Amino acid sequence: MILPTYAISVRQPWAWLIVHGWKPVENRSRGTSFRGETLIHASKTFDEYAFETIWRISENAYRAMPQSIDAFQTGGIVGQARVVDCVDYHASPWFFGPKGIVLTGQKPLPFTPCRGNQILFFKHGLTDLAA
Repeated sequence: MILPTYAISVRQPWAWLIVHGWKPVENRSRGTSFRGETLIHASKTFDEYAFETIWRISENAYRAMPQSIDAFQTGGIVGQARVVDCVDYHASPWFFGPKGIVLTGQKPLPFTPCRGNQILFFKHGLTDLAA
């Protein structure tokens, strides 16, 4: 399997929601012109306040995800998605803006430790995650 060259770093539990198909848009303060396959990197920082927001947006998504912070993988690649657009508005309840990176084809991958970055970044030294 050929892996994407770029990755986007997202805090947990948001990364979990993306790779499991619940969250089709990732919110950012600035846009990107990148389109194509990208790895989803779960940053080492966990958004502890996200649980309440997730519950308000989708009780089903909240119930589907792990309920313990320790159950979320952080500090590495957790999945893959395709960036198809970057928008100023999205009808999804997961869009908070000001920019939204629209994702499709999300899927989890085996966890691979990796340093991240706040912006779309080039992955270095990752081997084939399917191996």
